[in-house]
Amino acid sequence: MEPQRPSLKPAAASLSLGQYHISEEYGFLLQNPLKELPDHYRPWMEIANKLPHLIESHQLQAHVYKVLPRSLAIPFVEVSRNLGLPPILVHSDLVLTNWTKRNPEGPWEISNLETIVSFPGGESLRAFILVTVLVEKAAAPGIKALVQGVDAVLQHSQDTLLQALQQVRLSIQDITRTLAQMHDYVDPDIFYTVIRLFLSGWKDNPAMPVGLVYEGVATEPLRYSGGSAAQSSVLQAFDEFLGIQHCKGSVGFLHRMRDYMPPSHKAFLEDLHSAPSLRDHILTSGAGSCLIAYNQCVEALVELRSYHINVVARYIISAAAKARSRMPSHPSPHAPEDRGTGGTAVLSFLKSVREKTVEAILHPCA
Repeated sequence: MEPQRPSLKPAAASLSLGQYHISEEYGFLLQNPLKELPDHYRPWMEIANKLPHLIESHQLQAHVYKVLPRSLAIPFVEVSRNLGLPPILVHSDLVLTNWTKRNPEGPWEISNLETIVSFPGGESLRAFILVTVLVEKAAAPGIKALVQGVDAVLQHSQDTLLQALQQVRLSIQDITRTLAQMHDYVDPDIFYTVIRLFLSGWKDNPAMPVGLVYEGVATEPLRYSGGSAAQSSVLQAFDEFLGIQHCKGSVGFLHRMRDYMPPSHKAFLEDLHSAPSLRDHILTSGAGSCLIAYNQCVEALVELRSYHINVVARYIISAAAKARSRMPSHPSPHAPEDRGTGGTAVLSFLKSVREKTVEAILHPCA
């Protein structure tokens, strides 16, 4: 038997998605993002709505700032503090709250979705955001199911647990199929040379080694990681539910990325971690059908992580090689070629995470 995870909640306590601002239907997505802010914020909205044009026409600085002007830094930091988020573009800004349906009654398809605020990158940028929105939506049934699974463990209900595990597997497989749409809509060259620059932060970024000065906020530069898939709560939720234990280095990065999540979503992950161990329950209950269903969930997660590695290889590693071949004597100063937008050595990190997921496969007790 594996060591029991400490429980910070009463033994009979169950999880309710609503208390974490998570929707059974939409998952971590904000259900109805505002398209416009109140009139007081009109100057901000006017700039936001014209952002790609302002940057591309050089009316707004397109190069990396060394100092964020006081007029931007102070309100940005104030709003971020109220939201419990760092003052930098994060996954919840770019994806969770940045979508709308063209036809509210229409299907969940990329043709019926639109971003609220955009950046340079054209259709590839739009698709990058909206495919990620669809990934979050595909995860919603699995997030609902894993909460049902936690309750089933608490209630010792094997039938309910089996159904929950089967739904988690189906959801993970749907995520993988949805992620494949990146190849249909997002151009690797545009992602690497344009989109990636706007997602890179000022921590672990050689282009801004000391960080960014937020004028009027701090005298010393501040360092924040760029937008990263690890800032999505989806895979971390599945990891916590399934009890997948990553290596120390990966855990450090993944937990740091939780500080870039909405506080209620971070609290959800922490409470999932403190719930009774699903793995221990399956190993001690003798329910062979649940063990098989658990392993199928883990195998689906391995397949998803393998597919993610292939996506990253195409959009970062191969795109970097192509960019070097065009300008061999002028390497890009903006972001290191082997690092993700969150600052990790991306392939080694993803492969380590996948290997630890493989190791989570359970074997029946003799």
